[in-house]
Amino acid sequence: MDGRQAPLEALAAEVGARLRERGERLATAESCTGGWVAQCATAIAGSSDWFERGFVTYSNEAKTEMLGVAPDTLARHGAVSPAVALEMATGALRNSHAQWALAITGIAGPSGGTPEKPVGIVCFAWTGPDAFIDCETCHFSGNREDVRRAAVAHTLRGLLARLTPLRA
Repeated sequence: MDGRQAPLEALAAEVGARLRERGERLATAESCTGGWVAQCATAIAGSSDWFERGFVTYSNEAKTEMLGVAPDTLARHGAVSPAVALEMATGALRNSHAQWALAITGIAGPSGGTPEKPVGIVCFAWTGPDAFIDCETCHFSGNREDVRRAAVAHTLRGLLARLTPLRA
């Protein structure tokens, strides 16, 4: 295991332990991270107990076709927006047998940024039981790998934080 990968897999293992305790499963919807969260989850032995499926929806067409993101939402807000992240997460939940879903969409760089949406901006969403929905937008610095790695870590930590208050 790559030493830089280990902390991400440790986070995924902690997510898995919490989900397993609860008898719940996770689905992921990833754009700029290209399935990296799903890879971290499936690197954990026994993850089939808590990881249900992952969607890598890099193009707008994939977001629409696989997750049901509304073309109007994409047109009004752009692919990198809280609105699209929320629709990605709800679509992943709807199109799976999971109880929790997370979504990541962002601009990892080195190009593609604008003054309104600079390189490093990433939008996240989490959905869960009892109509739980939450989202955040963060700006990470560094090169493409740094931004993607930070996004993976943030979304896993974010899910852990959202699972913790619900623990019995």
